[in-house]
Amino acid sequence: MQWLDLLSDYTFQNVVIGASLLGLISGPLGCFAVLRRQSLLGDAISHAALPGICLSFIITGSREIGGIIIGSLVTGSLAALTMLMLTRMSRLKTDAGLGICLSIFFAVGIVLLTYIQGTNNASQGGLEAFLFGQAAATLRSDLWVMGAITLATLTLIALLWKQAKLVTFDAEYARTLGMPVATIEALLTAMVALAVVVGLQMVGVILMASMIVAPAAAARQWSRHLGGMLVIAAGVGVVSGISGATISTLSRGLATGPLIVLTATVIVLTSLALAPGRGLIWGIIKHYRQKGRLHKQQLLYAFYKHPEGSASPRLQATWWSRITLRRLKRQGYLTRTHAGQASPGKARWGLTAAGYEEAKKVVAAFEETTS
Repeated sequence: MQWLDLLSDYTFQNVVIGASLLGLISGPLGCFAVLRRQSLLGDAISHAALPGICLSFIITGSREIGGIIIGSLVTGSLAALTMLMLTRMSRLKTDAGLGICLSIFFAVGIVLLTYIQGTNNASQGGLEAFLFGQAAATLRSDLWVMGAITLATLTLIALLWKQAKLVTFDAEYARTLGMPVATIEALLTAMVALAVVVGLQMVGVILMASMIVAPAAAARQWSRHLGGMLVIAAGVGVVSGISGATISTLSRGLATGPLIVLTATVIVLTSLALAPGRGLIWGIIKHYRQKGRLHKQQLLYAFYKHPEGSASPRLQATWWSRITLRRLKRQGYLTRTHAGQASPGKARWGLTAAGYEEAKKVVAAFEETTS
C-alpha cells in the first residue's frame, strides 16, 4: 500500500519523470563529450549556465522556467563556443580553454547572484537552489519543456548520426570528405548545453557535470560500439535518476540531486570493477592467468632442459610454484615419485610422455623467438 501511495504522489511522479528525462538526454550526449576527450565540457557549460540564470531573473523579474532555460542555454553555449574559439585560434589545449571558460563565467554568475541578493527583490527567494538543484519544485509544465528539449536533441542526434560519429572518431578524415566539421562540433557542443539546461532543476549547476560524464563512463566499460554505448548510457542515466529520486522520497530530508549523482557513481564503480573484458576484477583474473601460463611454460622448459634438477626443493620454493606443479600434475604433464613422509620437499618430479611433448613445443617456440 505504501508503494501505491508513493506512485500516486504528484511530486514523486514529477521528480521521477524529470530525472528520467535528464538521464535520457545526458547519457547519450555525454558519450560524445567523453569520446572527444572533453569530459570537462559538461562542467564548464553547467557552471557557465549560472550567469544566464541570473540575467534571466534580472530581465524578467521572475524564476519562470522558460526564461531560466533560455538564459542558461545562451550563456552555456557562449562559454562552449568561446572554448572552441580559444583552442582553434591559440595554442591553448582543450582542457585549458575549458578551465578558463568555467572559472570566468562562474565568477560572473556569482557576482550577478550576489547583486540580485542585494536588491531585496521578493521573487529572488530560492534562486540559489539552482546551484544544487531543487527537484521537488519541478512542475508538470516544467516536464513538458524538458521533454520537448530531450525529444528535439535525440532527434537531432539521429539525423546527424553518421556525421557526428565520424567527427567524433576521425575529424581529419571528415574534413577530407568535405564535411563541415566545425559546424558539427558546434552542434554537438550546443546539444551538451541543452542537456545541462534540462538538468538544472534536478541536480543544479554544481553537480550537472557528473550526469554528463558518469553514465558515459559506465557505458564505455560495457560496449565497444558507439550505438551500444549511447543506449547503455541512456539506460544508466534513467536508472540513476529513478533510483536517486526514489531513495530521496523514501528517506525524508535527503536531497534528490546528490542522490542521483551518487547512484550514478555506484554504477560507474560497479562497471569499472565487473564489466567483462575491461573490469578491474577481470583484469586481475587475466593477469594471474597469463602469469600462470608463463610459469607453466618456465617449469616445462626447466624440466626439459634440466631433468636432473627435478628433485630440487627450489621447484617448490613459493606457493605459486607449488600450485603450478599440482596443476601440471592434474593435466597429466608431470608425475611425482613419493619420497617418504620424513622429507616431502625431496619428492621427485618428472615429465610424463605428454609433458615431454608439451615441453618440447615450449622449447621450440622459445628458441624460434630468440633466434
